Amino acid sequence: MTQQPFTRPGAFDLSALKRPAAPAPTAGGPGRGGPGAGAARGGASGAPTGTSSYVLEVTEENFQAVIEQSMTAPVMLAFYSRTRMPESGQLADDLAALSGEFEGSFLVGLVDIDAAPGIAQAMQVPSIPLVVAVLDGRPAPLLQDALPIEELRATLTQVMQGLAAQGMTARHQPLTGAPAAEETDGEPPADPRYAAAEDALARDDIDGAVAEYQKLVTANPADVEAAAGLAMARVLQRTRGVDPAAARAAADAAPDDVETQTLVADLDLLDGAVDDAFVRVVELVRRSSGDEKNAAREHLLGLFAAVGNDDPRVLKGRQALASALF
Repeated sequence: MTQQPFTRPGAFDLSALKRPAAPAPTAGGPGRGGPGAGAARGGASGAPTGTSSYVLEVTEENFQAVIEQSMTAPVMLAFYSRTRMPESGQLADDLAALSGEFEGSFLVGLVDIDAAPGIAQAMQVPSIPLVVAVLDGRPAPLLQDALPIEELRATLTQVMQGLAAQGMTARHQPLTGAPAAEETDGEPPADPRYAAAEDALARDDIDGAVAEYQKLVTANPADVEAAAGLAMARVLQRTRGVDPAAARAAADAAPDDVETQTLVADLDLLDGAVDDAFVRVVELVRRSSGDEKNAAREHLLGLFAAVGNDDPRVLKGRQALASALF
C-alpha cells in the first residue's frame, strides 16, 4: 500500500465502532478479550501465538477497553493484514515476541484490519504496516515500515528510555502466564535483579546503590524500575550530609538559583512533601531561561521518575511543567 503521512491528532473518533459487529471468537469473551486473547489463539486472522503475557488481539468489541489501558502505561497497536501484506504480519509477530522482554512497559494490541475494519476506519490508518503508540488515550505514529527485529528492539528501547526519563515508569500487569509467586508475610517476593542495589541501600552505601542501579539501566534502558531506583538513589546521594535548615535559608536568599532550589526540592521529596517539591521546581522552570531552565526541567523529570508514573501527583506535576514550558 502507498505510504501517506499519518496526521490523525488527538483522541480517537470511536463513532464508527458503535454499530454492532460480528463477534470474533475469543478465549475470554468480550471486554478486554479475556486473559491472553491474542497470545493464546491464532484463528482465522492468523494472530501470533505463544508470544508473551502482554499481547492481545484487538477487536471492535474490546478496542475501547484496550485504549483505556493506555492510561496505565503505553499500548502499541500493530495494524496488519497477512493477506494484503505479509510483511505487516511479520512486524506484528516480532512486536508481540519482543513485548515480553520489556516486562509490561507496554501492552501490544494486534489489529487485523481484515477482521476489524472498523478500527482501521476509526484510526484513519493510511497504510500498513503501521504501529501506533497510545499513551493516556492519545495516539502517535511510531512505525510505518517492517523493520528487522533487532532494529525494532532498538526502537522500542529508545522509546521506553525516553518515557522513563520523563518519569513514566508504570507497567501493565501480565494478561497471562504463570501464577504470581506466593507472598511472604504480605510482602511481594524480592526481584533478584535489584538485590545488589537494595543491599547497598541497606548498608547506607548510597554511592554503591547508584552504581548498581546505573549498571542495570545501562544494560537495559527499558527497565523502568531500575530507572526509578536510580532516580531515588540520586536524590539520596545529593542530599547526603546536607543541613536542611541551611539549605532552606540559602534557597530563600536565592529564589532563582537552580542549585539551591533543586536541593530543597530533593529535601521536600524525602520529607514526603512531594507536591511542594514539584511546585518549587515548576515555578523555577517558569522563571528561568536558557541552560538554567533546561537544568531545572531535567531535575524535575528525575523527581518524577523517583516518585513513579502511577502516582497522581506526577501527572499533576507534568501538566504544571507543560504549562511552565509553553
